[in-house]
Amino acid sequence: MDNGFTSFVAAALDSPFRLLDIGCSGGLDPRWRAFGPKLRAIGIDASKAECARLTEAETQAGIEYVPTFVAGVADRPVDLERGQASPLIMAVRERLSFMRTREIRQARLAQAEIEEKLRHNAWEMTELADRTRPVLVSELLAQRGWTEFDYLKIDIDGSDFEVLQTFDGKLQPAGVLGVQLEVNFVGTDSETDHTFHNTDRFMRRQGYELIRLDVRTYSSRVLPGRYVWPTPAETLFGRPFQGEAWYARDFEGAALDRARLLKLAAIYAAVGVPDMAAELLAKRRGELGPFDVERGLDLLAAQAQPDRARKLDYRQYMRGFEADAAHFYRREGSFSLGERLEAAWEAFRKPRR
Repeated sequence: MDNGFTSFVAAALDSPFRLLDIGCSGGLDPRWRAFGPKLRAIGIDASKAECARLTEAETQAGIEYVPTFVAGVADRPVDLERGQASPLIMAVRERLSFMRTREIRQARLAQAEIEEKLRHNAWEMTELADRTRPVLVSELLAQRGWTEFDYLKIDIDGSDFEVLQTFDGKLQPAGVLGVQLEVNFVGTDSETDHTFHNTDRFMRRQGYELIRLDVRTYSSRVLPGRYVWPTPAETLFGRPFQGEAWYARDFEGAALDRARLLKLAAIYAAVGVPDMAAELLAKRRGELGPFDVERGLDLLAAQAQPDRARKLDYRQYMRGFEADAAHFYRREGSFSLGERLEAAWEAFRKPRR
């Protein structure tokens, strides 16, 4: 998460930042709250109970939670018994240790509060929307007058790739700058499987570059590994099973106005690639109008120094790099207190579903 750069950009914007979150259980990612009152969002989730909970807790205007199943084909009933992913992915999933933990906790989960069910990714055990009448995302957006938006996230545990394909040829015309997708690292060579290789090919055809990829490993139930988070999900060892892929427009050569350039820089920083945000500011500064580029670069340099108590400004930071300063290298075997505290805080604050 960035050190104030997103908020700095938000203050310079005359237009809202529009977020479409498909699979919003647990709420909107806090990083986008940095846009403050300029954030507009539609959250979609199959859990009717979770959408009701989020709606009751929401304090900001312009944010809506819609309980519905989404699909690639309108009005085709969702088969929860078969599962929304491919048979091979579902078969591999059953072999993993987190599924055994869910079996062990099944009786307790049936009586648990919705928050605990969602922490175990047991969304199907909550009150659900009508699975016989899924909707097309395009129709839902049209009903709300959303012809353009800035950021798309899809995480719906199964039919993600099918839903993503409904945006074929529509992402850039809709002004979408960044896309966040859950991906699978298991599957077949079928062109329709929800796998990373299919997702990556699709996104590159749409004109988007991979800017970050997180890989999550999952152990087998035959030899379970220690869980990374306080709830059963990814483990310290195991096969690469799922992950998170972030895509964005590349500003090089892109015909983007001032507002979109600033939003794109904010997306880069928010998802953990402040270097790309800095490159955008440096190379397109002449198109950013009164935006304080030097202050923006200082904030991005601060983000690049999470362990330093007194942050170097951008010019100092770059002088250090050009001088081949020692602090650009990690001492062998060293783990800073800041890194350990950050990892502990992340595990407490945001357990994986």
